[in-house]
Amino acid sequence: MIGKAWRAARSVVPPGHLDAAGCNVPGDRVFDAVAGHLRLERERGGYAAEPDLTGPKSALATLIGASGSVGAIGEGFAAGPVGAGGEGCAVGAVGAGGASPGDVAFVESGTAAMAALLGGWRLPPGSRVGFARTEYGSTLMLLRRLAAGRSWTLVELPVDADSRLDLDGLDAALATGLDLVTLVHIASHRGVVQPAREAGALCRAAGVPLVLDACQSFGHTDVSGVGATAYVGTSRKWLAGPRGVGFLIVPGLATEMDAAAPALGGHAWAADGSPEPLPGAIRYEGSEGAIASRVGLGVAVREYQELGPADLHEHVAELGRTTRHLLHGAGGWQVAEPLDEPSAIVTLRPPAGDSVEAARARAAAAGLLVGAAPVARAPLDLREPVLRVSPAPGTEAETLHTLARVLSAPYGPTRPPAC
Repeated sequence: MIGKAWRAARSVVPPGHLDAAGCNVPGDRVFDAVAGHLRLERERGGYAAEPDLTGPKSALATLIGASGSVGAIGEGFAAGPVGAGGEGCAVGAVGAGGASPGDVAFVESGTAAMAALLGGWRLPPGSRVGFARTEYGSTLMLLRRLAAGRSWTLVELPVDADSRLDLDGLDAALATGLDLVTLVHIASHRGVVQPAREAGALCRAAGVPLVLDACQSFGHTDVSGVGATAYVGTSRKWLAGPRGVGFLIVPGLATEMDAAAPALGGHAWAADGSPEPLPGAIRYEGSEGAIASRVGLGVAVREYQELGPADLHEHVAELGRTTRHLLHGAGGWQVAEPLDEPSAIVTLRPPAGDSVEAARARAAAAGLLVGAAPVARAPLDLREPVLRVSPAPGTEAETLHTLARVLSAPYGPTRPPAC
């Protein structure tokens, strides 16, 4: 049912697409919304066509468990400055632990969102920041630079053999003293779902802010009930929105939180001539951005909600389980995460004599698009590159069986016959 509806919403899907974790396939209504707004900008001028983005921000706010409902997508969603951001967007009052549209900021990517958030967080010298070895490479680079420049101490939190956060270890680290914790909900290089709700409860009890990197989990698994201070997300992955849009949701905005670089649009001039952040998450936004893509993301989130998040999450989790059981051992390839992990990011280690890039090339020759995670993606957690298979909701079983055949087939140069 979910797979059929997902496919019906797309008149074009790349053949053999198994890289939703890299860049998913937007639906026709998303495409039309982006094209419609670009057309409007051409007809009226970019600033004259500026939409009210309260609707898309309201839709994003619901992803972390805000109460209320979002209406069906209207045909005129991207037809004008009001419709582009506001039609069909009736969101009720935000419940405890949820977010409001004012808690949402648009930037150009998840990496940019994390840089804006952490780069402007005014933690004093000597602050201790907890992270796990599954931290995304770009964020790890950022943390190390910030720690060196601001005299922070980075504290690596313990994980188990599957790189899943050890909650007792987190609790002990919080008791010892942490000032901030960052956690990747589902890493791009390993399909393990971290215990985000439990980690959030521990951090709240200790009074320590939690930043949840949900770039691979929004649209993929349930992110509600975590109670994080801030969430980082992106459009192009499991939400199947356009490229070039990232976002922050900051329901726990505090006075020490500001953008790394103040800019007009998110800041105003104070009486003393210093930049002063505007109320809410808009402080993280600049005055320029891919507006049409933001409109498209709003439509993508509504499509996700129309499919039914709980059913969709179970559907993609089952796709992941099916993929792992099918591919584990094929041609000697070994699945890296537990076979029944409830995610659709599947990573595989190569057998001796084969390589990730060689397997990707063979898959491409068979009409399949699969991903890879190099060591730089998570240098503390990866010892070698892994093949990454991430089936979108509409993936057909035959596509997965084709990949299994590719991995199982003999590879390498053909040896000449013995004399």
